[in-house]
Amino acid sequence: MILVTGGTGLVGSHLLLQLAQNKEPIRAIYRDGSNLKHVTTIFSYYVENPQELFDKIEWVKADLLNIPALEIAFLNIEYVYHAAAFISFNPKKYHQLKKVNVIGTANIVNLCIANSVKKLAYVSTIGTIGRSPKNKKATEENEWKEDHTNVYALTKYKAEMEVWRASQENVPVVIINPGVIIGPGFWESGSGAFFTTANKGYSYYPPGGTGFIAVMDVVKILEQLMVLPIQNERFITVSNNLSFKEILSFIATNLGKNTPKKELKIWQLQIGRYADWLICLVTKKERRITKNSIFSLQNREIYSSEKILKTIALEFEDIKKTIDFCSELYKKER
Repeated sequence: MILVTGGTGLVGSHLLLQLAQNKEPIRAIYRDGSNLKHVTTIFSYYVENPQELFDKIEWVKADLLNIPALEIAFLNIEYVYHAAAFISFNPKKYHQLKKVNVIGTANIVNLCIANSVKKLAYVSTIGTIGRSPKNKKATEENEWKEDHTNVYALTKYKAEMEVWRASQENVPVVIINPGVIIGPGFWESGSGAFFTTANKGYSYYPPGGTGFIAVMDVVKILEQLMVLPIQNERFITVSNNLSFKEILSFIATNLGKNTPKKELKIWQLQIGRYADWLICLVTKKERRITKNSIFSLQNREIYSSEKILKTIALEFEDIKKTIDFCSELYKKER
């Protein structure tokens, strides 16, 4: 049997869709308060019988920090996809990030070891890939340093160390490091924020850019890495290296909005950072602009997916096609 963590998230819900279509015996964990109906909504984007596929999944309520509940979830499990994570770039959320991403992953690893799981696939982030010299593509071999690293990437890097510990205890592992994952249904978080931002028709765009990939490409990669005799390796998964101007322009055009024309200057971002800090101090809302995020905007990275393309049979989906698909759903739902 297969266990999926983070099944109500962007990657997890799409992975469950694929596994259910393959008629695999699946179990997924969810936290108290998670919206399971939203998983059915995600399924409905792709199939006519979403409820039928949803009903093939055995759902178990279990928090990553609740070991007794996790022990129940791990009964008769042979393969584990660990996609659950807490995402925040707010330095004040570091301890919560550490609990979920590091300690939670350590709990998953310990149970994989205790139950002699045949393979563990972990969804990390491109943020744990070391920076490259200017104009050179970053690879899996780049040395990673904590300098100018956001708190989310910092905890995901520590989580990767826990996954590597599983490999030392005879549990085969694979790690993927995806860029920004483009997919539908999560419009207020992650890549969904690009659609919400583009829909407002702002004139300004942030400098820099990063790697992007379609969510179904992430799912296909995870599936292949799980079934193939590949172990104890990590892979950058990026289909396109795009500037933020390009990605916002693609989305804005699809939504029928004006494309951004003016680049935000660093001094404007610095003023915005202090204003954002003050607003968050008063309203207790999530920080959106931090010192590390501004550094990342100034120092754009480009990424190489050469290793994954040499390892598995894969042709990346056209990211514009994915944006078209997501844009139509966004307009329909909004």
